[in-house]
Amino acid sequence: MENWQIYAIGFTAQILFSARLLHQWLLSEKLKMVVTPTLFWKLSLFASFLLFVYGYFRDDFAIMFGQGITYFIYIRNLYLQGTWQRLPSWLQWLLYLFPIGVISFFITFKSFHIDKLFLNEDIPFWLLALGTSAQIIFNLRFIYQWFYSEKIRQSVLPLGFWVLSLFGASLILIYAILRQDPVLFIGHILGSFIYVRNIVLSLKTYA
Repeated sequence: MENWQIYAIGFTAQILFSARLLHQWLLSEKLKMVVTPTLFWKLSLFASFLLFVYGYFRDDFAIMFGQGITYFIYIRNLYLQGTWQRLPSWLQWLLYLFPIGVISFFITFKSFHIDKLFLNEDIPFWLLALGTSAQIIFNLRFIYQWFYSEKIRQSVLPLGFWVLSLFGASLILIYAILRQDPVLFIGHILGSFIYVRNIVLSLKTYA
């Protein structure tokens, strides 16, 4: 695949991620409180898959690992909001199995080798470790959000989610600069402002 095609996939994913944050932020500003719209999770699910594909073509384990963590959490949040149940059963199964099918296709037909991800000559091990750690921290926000939402049986974006978002995004920005990855850089520099604003709105709610 040509480089421009790979970057097109990545930028499309980041546009969708940015769109979900922008939509959530504008609704939150309108209501003067942090809200969790259904569209946030729909865009998250689609963008996550695209960025996983981008990470594969970039031979970047850090990106793939991060997106692999959150895909099914997005689905669970759609379930908690009552949206997932309204989808046709065939579409539910397709969304469940599609990532597994794509991975299987890569392994079978694309000469996939796991050591290619961990021993990428273009990415020193220390840089790969930084990127992976940043993705773990960044995606812990969704694990935290998932547990929090399961506890109250409602899909919400609590204060801790935004704090982890800001910290993880800062580390990913460092990784993106060192990796010279414009997709990651643009996506996270735009998101950082919204993370800060949601922290402020959350603190006002708790005050």
